[in-house]
Amino acid sequence: MSKAKELEKLKAEALQCQLCELRSGCSQVVFGEGSPEAGIMLIGEGPGREEDKIGKPFVGRAGQLLDKILEACGFERSKHVYIANIVKCRPPQNRVPAPLERAACKPYLLKQIEIIEPRIIILLGATALQGFLDPQAKISQMRGQWQTWQNIQVMPTYHPAALLRNPGLKRPTWEDFKKVVSKYRELVDKEHVSPHC
Repeated sequence: MSKAKELEKLKAEALQCQLCELRSGCSQVVFGEGSPEAGIMLIGEGPGREEDKIGKPFVGRAGQLLDKILEACGFERSKHVYIANIVKCRPPQNRVPAPLERAACKPYLLKQIEIIEPRIIILLGATALQGFLDPQAKISQMRGQWQTWQNIQVMPTYHPAALLRNPGLKRPTWEDFKKVVSKYRELVDKEHVSPHC
């Protein structure tokens, strides 16, 4: 079975999921989006209002900023990356997903990673870092430092929404993404062209 078909099958399962309370309070499941052959997987916190409405990850203001960052790195959503979240349903009022909600959703995320086989994972923000790597981790301490998870290189960095609230975080985040571009050239495509790094 192709990776695309495997993801479709998993998506069909996720759309039926009732493992936590979030499903009853959101419009739809935001499964993930991007290339099944992606070398990079980005993991965020969870869908916001716009994402819940449209059914795709990172489509609001934070998503538009993420697109600009990816473009500056020479990455396209449809070709180079796959984007998912720690939880696939919008928490009420965009609150941080609770530990039980993260735990209920994590098997879907792990299966997505297993299917896509990315060489690099980017964790966007504290919730992604804590939900994926270490519940006690602090994004301000771990951002910009490569971690290894099951032979995959993992880069924690700030969530684009944090950059909108605090533009001072843009510079360190860009430094993190420059490291990602360098690692992408090392692990995935040594000919990768990036307009800004």
